[in-house]
Amino acid sequence: MELVAALRAGRPVLLPTDTVYGLAARADRPEAADEVYRLKGRAARQPTALVAASVDALLGAIPELPPDLLRRMLPGPFTLVLPNPAGRYPWLCGETPDVIGVRVPDLKPPARVAVEAVRAVLATSANLPGGPDPRALQDVPDAIRAGVAAELDLGPLPGAPSTVLDLTGAEPRVLREGAVSRADALARLDG
Repeated sequence: MELVAALRAGRPVLLPTDTVYGLAARADRPEAADEVYRLKGRAARQPTALVAASVDALLGAIPELPPDLLRRMLPGPFTLVLPNPAGRYPWLCGETPDVIGVRVPDLKPPARVAVEAVRAVLATSANLPGGPDPRALQDVPDAIRAGVAAELDLGPLPGAPSTVLDLTGAEPRVLREGAVSRADALARLDG
């Protein structure tokens, strides 16, 4: 599979998630993150999510994460901002290496297989800063599409980005309301 080969080589790819098309690359290679940031036109010190195909794979990448919380919230359209006490993947953490954003989207089989092949990827919406989130592959800007090594087209996606929950403080905070409303996200946390 071309997508798997590109990811294994550390090249950026276009990957459909459960919300929007993402610009992704291997999470374990800082130079892959640099290439994603360059393609997107994003500041290198801006945090980017670590994305795994399953909660078990995510725990394999960052064993210090709270398994019960992860299993209650994921897979799903959430990015969870959590403590990163071991400082893993500092190139994804921006100015706060002790905090990391993680996702386990509900991936369709071809995308899941690709992510599983490299354990975890870094992923951000495949748009230019401030641009619309790409609901379909043809919505991805030409400049980004021209710079990726492979792309997977699984048709139209819901189009709303993940809901971002900051769980690093005493009380959870919704940093971005996306595919799940603020009220529903907080209710799921309490569930």
